[in-house]
Amino acid sequence: MKKTHFKIFSIFISLLCIFTLTGCSISTNPSSHTTNSSISSDKAQIYYLDVGQGDSELICLPTGENILIDAGLKSGSDRLTAYLKELGVNKIDILIATHPHADHIGGMEKIIQNFDIGEIYMPKIADDQVPTTATYTKLLEAIQAKGMKINQAKAGTTIFSNANTTLEILAPNNSEYEDLNNYSIVTKLTYGNNRFLFTGDAEKESENEMLSKKYDLSCDILKLGHHGSSTSTTNKFLEATSPSVAIVSCEKDNDYGHPHKETMNKLNNKHITVYRTDSDGTILAETDGNIYSITTDLKSVAKSS
Repeated sequence: MKKTHFKIFSIFISLLCIFTLTGCSISTNPSSHTTNSSISSDKAQIYYLDVGQGDSELICLPTGENILIDAGLKSGSDRLTAYLKELGVNKIDILIATHPHADHIGGMEKIIQNFDIGEIYMPKIADDQVPTTATYTKLLEAIQAKGMKINQAKAGTTIFSNANTTLEILAPNNSEYEDLNNYSIVTKLTYGNNRFLFTGDAEKESENEMLSKKYDLSCDILKLGHHGSSTSTTNKFLEATSPSVAIVSCEKDNDYGHPHKETMNKLNNKHITVYRTDSDGTILAETDGNIYSITTDLKSVAKSS
């Protein structure tokens, strides 16, 4: 099944140039997953990957850059790696580990081992909270084995920019939190007139800090914090972001009850269209900078298919 959601901003703007997509592309037929990196496109592609009870988003820009935010659980790392290669991804220019929980960084060791990585961004964790888990340790070892440097995420900075694209870091805004979720790197992608917000597992504390900083949080598509948990997505944050579409990344019948009813009620009350990886599979948003569309039921990398 294929669902499509369109948003139009200014269709009267003349098309000035055509970019060639060298990073990744996908057939518009969701039953087919073959790709050809020579296919030309003037659209940015944002994949909200179905990695089960975890998070992973892939941004493919028509100028050739690929950005990966999180990589799901270790158990799905082989399938994630294979799917990225299937999409034609050879290099990940920016790799973002939002925070050191296994459902976000579990697959990163494999990603680092199998792809050329440009830069990696991670939050600085307070010394007394640095994880000692095998997952986190193996990630650091993979980074060290490639001789890579970790860039510390700093709120209020732009980490990528070209003629019509920017990627900004909006959180974390503090040096220490009780909950590791609030260390989550929050990023905002602006492509032409379209905006996409990626929140990791950021909870109310982090949301309130972003609001107090008076960042421009407005977006067309919001990836909900903490898998749609009631710990995130306050009414004030929803008002500031004002999305038309919300994305929930979660596993069907998960043990946490994600997304929580409180969150879904808020979205329904504001008439925000919701897509969920547990029911919609991998979700693809494509934009030419003025019009975006959403296609669902693409390949799941949470399980063999």
